[in-house]
Amino acid sequence: MRGAKPLSKVKIQWSPNFAYAIGLITTDGNLSPDGRHMDFTSQDREQLLNFMKCLGIKVRIGYKPSGFSKKPVTHIQFGDVLLYKFLLEIGLTPRKSKTIGAIQIPRRYFFDFLRGHFDGDGTFYSYFDPRWRSSYMFYTTFTSASAKHILWLRNSIQRYLGISGHITHTGTTIFYQLKYAKKESLKLLKKLYYSKKITCLTRKYLKIKRALAIIGATL
Repeated sequence: MRGAKPLSKVKIQWSPNFAYAIGLITTDGNLSPDGRHMDFTSQDREQLLNFMKCLGIKVRIGYKPSGFSKKPVTHIQFGDVLLYKFLLEIGLTPRKSKTIGAIQIPRRYFFDFLRGHFDGDGTFYSYFDPRWRSSYMFYTTFTSASAKHILWLRNSIQRYLGISGHITHTGTTIFYQLKYAKKESLKLLKKLYYSKKITCLTRKYLKIKRALAIIGATL
C-alpha cells in the first residue's frame, strides 16, 4: 500500500537480550550503505544463534570470505529499515570500526550490552606469574580499532562500577585494548554474568568459571 510505514522484523525495545544483541552488532556487525541491510559475522555458530534468538529473527546461516586469507567464515545477513535507523540513532554507522564513539545504552542494560561486546571482541586470559609463588593472574579485555569508543567504554564502566582499568594499543595495527586485572576483573565479571539465565557465549563463560575456581571464586 502506498504510504504504508515499513514494518520491523525485530521488536525494538530495550531488554537484557536486546542490549546483548546490540553489543554483538557493535563489535561483529556491519551496516550496509544501502540503509536497510545488516550483516553479523562470527566463527561461533552459537554466537549466530544467540544473536538471532535475542532479536527474534530466523535467517539462513551462510559463508563469506574473511580477511586476507579469504577463509570462509559463517555469517547472517538480513534487512530491516527500522532497526537500521534505530542503530544509526544510538551511534552506529556503516564502516564504523575506526570511527565509532559512544553508544546510547540505557544504564539499566549497560552490562548486558557490555557482555555482548565482550563475547564479540573481548578476551579473558589467565596464567601463573613466575615472579611470585602461587600467584595466579587473569585479565578481562575489550578491543576496538577506535580510540573514541574504547575511551567511552572505560569511562562508562568507571562511572557505573568504580573501576578504571588501563588502555594499551598493539603495534602498527593500532587496536586499542581496555584491560582489567584480577581484582577489577572479579568485580566486572560478576556484573556481566549476574544470572544463570542470561544469554552468553558458552565457551567464554566456562573458561572464566574454570579460572575463577582456581582461586576459589565464583560468578
